[in-house]
Amino acid sequence: MASLPGGTVTFLFTDIEGSTRLLQELGDRYGDVVRDHRQLLREHLGEHGGTEVDTQGDAFFYSFPRSKDAVAGAVAAQRALVEHDWPDGAQVLVRMGLHTGEPSVGEEGYLGLDVVRAARICSAGHGGQILLSETTRALLGNQLPEGVSVVDLGEQNLKDIQHERIFQLAFDDGPQSFPPLKSQPAKSSSDALAERIEQHVGDMIEQSIKRSLRTGKPPNTLKLTLTGLAELLALVAAIVVIVLLLRLVF
Repeated sequence: MASLPGGTVTFLFTDIEGSTRLLQELGDRYGDVVRDHRQLLREHLGEHGGTEVDTQGDAFFYSFPRSKDAVAGAVAAQRALVEHDWPDGAQVLVRMGLHTGEPSVGEEGYLGLDVVRAARICSAGHGGQILLSETTRALLGNQLPEGVSVVDLGEQNLKDIQHERIFQLAFDDGPQSFPPLKSQPAKSSSDALAERIEQHVGDMIEQSIKRSLRTGKPPNTLKLTLTGLAELLALVAAIVVIVLLLRLVF
């Protein structure tokens, strides 16, 4: 593995959209698509200071020391993909997602939530789309490549990551409109309440079992039940009051 940039880095994940469909349509010529796709991405991402961290099938994982270079490389790669003459006139669309963080670097590469966040942002997009996290957008400032603008797509709920504000890079010679992001619906108040109650009950049971193991005495089921009910009722009441207050304020 190449020496990986440390400190604050910007991650870029890419993935070909509809690769199975392309394989069915092109047959053996799909190998030419994958080869050309890899060559184009490696050329343009490498020219902008990117380090290839990993590649699997038709997906890439790159890191950059600077966010502006990651953005410039992503835009250059997308433009090259648009201009390329693909076999049988096939339309090869690649989704891209970027996020900036300060990950740990282990023997096998980068570690931490920042890697997951970048991958989730990429997965939420569509072919031809470049998505940025709010962190990357803030660091980027006005250092945009020529012909590129930023579109605020608002707060999204990604898999295992809620409330992530996402931005899109729009470039003049690329696709101009996309379907809604593939995000997850926000949890309702009832779902959040049920989750809190379930977690609270689980914690109480775990504490009771640990106490029983320490003392050698079986847990007092009646006491546990009554205490649990009282605490749960207090918890539910507090959450209901907070929800009502929020509705009155907003």
